[in-house]
Amino acid sequence: MPELPEVETIRRTLNELVIDRRIENVIVHWPKIIKKPAEKEQFIDALKGQTFQTIGRKGKFLIFYTNDFALVSHLRMEGRYGLFQRSDEIDKHTHIIFQFKDGTELRYRDVRKFGTMHLFKKGEEFSSLPLSQLGPEPFSDDFTNEYLRQRFSRTERNIKAVLLDQTVLTGLGNIYVDEALFRAGIHPERKAPSLTTKEIKKLREEIILTLEEAVEKGGSTVRTYVNTQGQIGMFQLQHFVYGRKGEPCKKCGTLIEKKVTAGRGTHYCPKCQRHKKS
Repeated sequence: MPELPEVETIRRTLNELVIDRRIENVIVHWPKIIKKPAEKEQFIDALKGQTFQTIGRKGKFLIFYTNDFALVSHLRMEGRYGLFQRSDEIDKHTHIIFQFKDGTELRYRDVRKFGTMHLFKKGEEFSSLPLSQLGPEPFSDDFTNEYLRQRFSRTERNIKAVLLDQTVLTGLGNIYVDEALFRAGIHPERKAPSLTTKEIKKLREEIILTLEEAVEKGGSTVRTYVNTQGQIGMFQLQHFVYGRKGEPCKKCGTLIEKKVTAGRGTHYCPKCQRHKKS
């Protein structure tokens, strides 16, 4: 599933491709992707004649802003957007098509059909699900050392589970949690409230730095992720632990291990991330 850096890369690319394009029609081949409104005809009628003005992001969600609406889109596992000419052949996995007056169209393709779209009146998107339940962005002013200390103190879960919880911090997934924990020298099975003030400060810094570097590199290409122009991300070349089971740690040479933590495959260095049991 694309995480914050991948979704941010997609957002930036789409801003270059579709801004100021006016929607002439919307074609819906798989209505179940549309979660709000309830009827696809309402979705289509609302967007006809609208113009894409800008594209925002909250965590792993894209937000397409038009004159009057905010379209909240989650790509899930396989969702992709691409700009095409109307004459181009339509792939069988293309489920939503936004046709523009200039003869181009934005197509949403999703092999597994897990993606979702919610349409809100502009200004209402953050007060309802799915965005209303999300925690702060790692790049926001609300993401402070004190915020993390308070959230960690309220749970007995391990630190990996807490960081994966989108109500605590939005945008992080399996890849970047593993990478940030390695850089901070924290074992993924440490109980969250056991972290010291110094460790919390270091973890926050490494989360931000890891994501900044990943955004700069266009995200990590694992499995099938590409951006809307078919380009792969390059941050996977800088991974310290994720996807490197059995390979030597880039810092100490110890072999990287993998185990299931918080229900997810978790990569770590047993020497650089010693488990201080609490």
